[in-house]
Amino acid sequence: MRAALLLDTTGRLEVGEVDVAEPGPGEVLVETAAAGLCHSDIHLIDGSIPVATPSVLGHEASGVVAAVGPGVTRVAPGDHVIACLSVFCGRCALCVRGETHLCVDKQATGRGPGEPPRLALADGGQPVGANASVGGLAERMLLHQNAVVAIRKDMPLDVAAIIGCAVTTGVGAACNTAAIRAGETVAVIGCGGIGLNIVQGARLRGAGRIIAVDLLAAKRDLARSVGATHAAD
Repeated sequence: MRAALLLDTTGRLEVGEVDVAEPGPGEVLVETAAAGLCHSDIHLIDGSIPVATPSVLGHEASGVVAAVGPGVTRVAPGDHVIACLSVFCGRCALCVRGETHLCVDKQATGRGPGEPPRLALADGGQPVGANASVGGLAERMLLHQNAVVAIRKDMPLDVAAIIGCAVTTGVGAACNTAAIRAGETVAVIGCGGIGLNIVQGARLRGAGRIIAVDLLAAKRDLARSVGATHAAD
């Protein structure tokens, strides 16, 4: 398959051929439909965040399940799914009490020593990493079943792709980190992709006033369209 590869830290991606393994126990093969380019991907490309190479970047993506390995129960071929960058083991104490984002044994969702890699360069067979265990900038993704979430088939896959990072980061900040309460006043400074989702999260939490702050009028207008009650520059 073709994939956008980070081969070194020279500041660019290169499209290359990558072999993807058949799904093993607990694994799901997904035909990628859409993937977002997160700003953290840019940091990986320019070297500001270290990453082992070669690697397939992209951690917010959607697609259709093509095949599943033994023991997979969460999804089936034909399901529409989004990739989850917070893969979890499901067995450690933190997972069992519902705090899967704090999983201490994420390695349990990978392949063990001696097993063939999920991804490898077609020329030479060198193992290839998948950023955040996703690797969405490729024609297919081989994921652990705990890293996929089934969605309704009437949801556009290009829209669904960013739920895996941009939406959950923004909405999660409003609902979980800030724990906005009904009637509170909230100021969101910066109305880019994350900020707009914070606005929507604040609206879901019942904030009384949601003030969108941005220098660009177009972004302030967009923030109003998704739930901001006031705007300022």
